[in-house]
Amino acid sequence: MQYTSQNARFSRCRRYRYSLERGWPGGHGRVLFIGLNPSTADQHQDDATIRRCVGFAKSWGFSSMEIVNLFAYRATHPKDLKRAADPVGRRNQFWISKAYRAADRTIACWGSEGNFLSRADQLRQQLSDLYCLKINQTRQPAHPLYLKADLVPRPIPTVEHTDHRNRNEPGA
Repeated sequence: MQYTSQNARFSRCRRYRYSLERGWPGGHGRVLFIGLNPSTADQHQDDATIRRCVGFAKSWGFSSMEIVNLFAYRATHPKDLKRAADPVGRRNQFWISKAYRAADRTIACWGSEGNFLSRADQLRQQLSDLYCLKINQTRQPAHPLYLKADLVPRPIPTVEHTDHRNRNEPGA
């Protein structure tokens, strides 16, 4: 893939990746993906998840994408993430908020481990207008890696246990 821009933001120790961006010719606008945690991709090298997200973003007509994560700690396996002393990362919320404000569409795609430390619930309370590609069996937004390429974003359903609105409000 030939990119017009590539960027990644890491902690000084590089154990945490806060954000990764890719841009390409054609299309318009920016899509944000919110995953579980970063793996091996950096400002120069894509991993399978990044390639998949770029493929989705291009097919929807966007010209760039950014990915942030519920947890900024870099790990290739969820068990390693769960062993980390601080899996979220000191500056993670700052970068999530910044990326969310810059995005034209936000896709939640953290998979079944999103409930770890209640991070998915926290984020759903902070961000509105979230989309997903599919809801998995644990009622979390599915990870994009093995999903069909022709899926399109759809509004993320309200999950009963995360819906803290007053039951007397309209739409509750």
